[in-house]
Amino acid sequence: MNHLEIISHSPEQTQKFGVRIGEIALPGDIFLLVGNLGTGKTCLTQGIARGLNIEEYAVSPSFVVIRELHGRLPLYHIDFYRLDHLEEIAQLGLDDYLYGNGVCVVEWAEKGVNLLPVEHLLIEISYLSDTERSFELKPRGKRYRKIVAQLKHLSLNS
Repeated sequence: MNHLEIISHSPEQTQKFGVRIGEIALPGDIFLLVGNLGTGKTCLTQGIARGLNIEEYAVSPSFVVIRELHGRLPLYHIDFYRLDHLEEIAQLGLDDYLYGNGVCVVEWAEKGVNLLPVEHLLIEISYLSDTERSFELKPRGKRYRKIVAQLKHLSLNS
């Protein structure tokens, strides 16, 4: 499966979608989140954290760039929002996170996509209305096509 669009009608549905991603996540998984300010990147990440059985509340790491949370697997919540140059991102030393035994969620990933692994799940988030969001999933690699196939029949309404 090369592409999937999921519509969320509320922040609760966005988190439910994230929970499902977290439940099926495996060590080394990389989720790249792209979307305008306020589209729900952190909300989705909160759900992923819950799906990984993380008790801590996943807040935006914008001021610290990387937050590490622990549950079934470590979650490396990375945010490129305040970084404006590829050199800044390259100097972060992300390899231990990106190629480690945890799950990486990168907000504002478009700022450093050329420095990130080729295989990943890109999730483009768009506004549809005040509460509705479109999540366009674009898998790159066999592992991520499998994730998208697992999410294909996800119902956010139940």
